[in-house]
Amino acid sequence: MRGVNALIVCLLAGLALSGCMHSTAPVATAPAQSDLDAMAYGQPYRSDPAAALPSRSAVADSGGAISALRSSFAASPRASYAPAPAVYAAAAMPAVHDRAYRLDAGDKLRVVVFGQEGLTNTYAIDAGGAITMPLIGAVPARGRTPAGLAAEISGKLRNGYIREPSVAVEIETYRPFFILGEVAAPGQYPYVPNMSVESAVAIAGGFAPRAQRDRVTLTHTDHSGPSRAVVPLGTPLSPGDTILVGERWF
Repeated sequence: MRGVNALIVCLLAGLALSGCMHSTAPVATAPAQSDLDAMAYGQPYRSDPAAALPSRSAVADSGGAISALRSSFAASPRASYAPAPAVYAAAAMPAVHDRAYRLDAGDKLRVVVFGQEGLTNTYAIDAGGAITMPLIGAVPARGRTPAGLAAEISGKLRNGYIREPSVAVEIETYRPFFILGEVAAPGQYPYVPNMSVESAVAIAGGFAPRAQRDRVTLTHTDHSGPSRAVVPLGTPLSPGDTILVGERWF
């Protein structure tokens, strides 16, 4: 009897020991990265930025300032965001000298007679308003255009000298202009195309201390005769014009 009891006790002890060997102790595990982020920042870390953003419909339904801005942009026409066209200020055009320029005393002309080197030369219009050429003598030039003078020379040469003359006339030097009054150096100066009254004053050394600086008196002579007018400084100047700069009183 004692042997049976001892056997039973041994069997029970073996079963108990085998159960203890198969039981596992709890193992300490590190929390996942997302759990650490949740502990530190209060929400899990998301590697996909698209997943972190709310959907378009969620934003639309949320209301508030974002919804109001989205609605205003959607209602605005696209054309209103087109870039405005660039606007450029047009540059002031220089004064263009009259092509129908009328010749007068003081102009120097280059007369070319093709095939006739003895007649091709530079001629000055004298005080009587004429040029003097070989063979044909004096040719009236005052009041004519360069083309009109070329036709006059051709007609004279055709009259017993050259059968079919070909003549060209161009202005080599314009007659001078004159400036008087309250400038540093009044006198006579060579004319340059597209001059203005202001540039003429600059050529004459500028205004004198007591000069009237906003306007001058301009005398101009054309085919209809001389004319005089008070003009601003930007007025175009012609060959032979006379500028009078007045004196201010205060």
